[in-house]
Amino acid sequence: MTTTSPTLPSVAVIRRALEEFKLPTYDDQVLQIQQYISILLTWNDKVNLTAIRDPLEIVYRHFCETKFAGISVPTEHRRLADVGSGGGFPGLPLKIFRPSLQVSLVESNLKRATFLAEVIRELGLTDTQVIVRCYEELGEELAPLDYVCTRALGEYPKFLDWAHSDCIAAKQVVLWIGANDLPEIKKILTWDWQEPIAVPNSLRRLLLVGTRKA
Repeated sequence: MTTTSPTLPSVAVIRRALEEFKLPTYDDQVLQIQQYISILLTWNDKVNLTAIRDPLEIVYRHFCETKFAGISVPTEHRRLADVGSGGGFPGLPLKIFRPSLQVSLVESNLKRATFLAEVIRELGLTDTQVIVRCYEELGEELAPLDYVCTRALGEYPKFLDWAHSDCIAAKQVVLWIGANDLPEIKKILTWDWQEPIAVPNSLRRLLLVGTRKA
């Protein structure tokens, strides 16, 4: 019995998905998204990069939701670290949507880090690096940072403590979270939390931005 590979989303399908989120659809970015998904689907059979296997759902969850954040938070010409990057989300889609962004992808798993380096090379992304370390071990080599972002990392008190520390001193954190995580995070008073932003087409997913308190 043979299995068929998932069909790569067409340019038209990717455009329609972005338009549903009321997002701009630039030709070069749409083509980069398509190329990224192709690499992701090829690698995902051997390296666990994303639990989402359906190509169209990958477009919505990994690219549309990230681009929505990219227009909700002013990230142009800034320095950003994506902690626990895994398959490159949200750091690499943010880089595609904001080419002037300087991005560090922090990923402790060597196989995933190798995948990230391959995507960066294939897509020709500049000012983008992969750091193969646990985030807790990092300090001044990342600083100064305008943003630290993470998606479904867990252990938020420990992560936010690290991001707030003097050696990192991130100006803002950008979190993709489930609604159930919100009460725990808002108890952490070292950050000034904005009102959470509901992710379009989602009942329970939120975008949360915090500004570092001195």
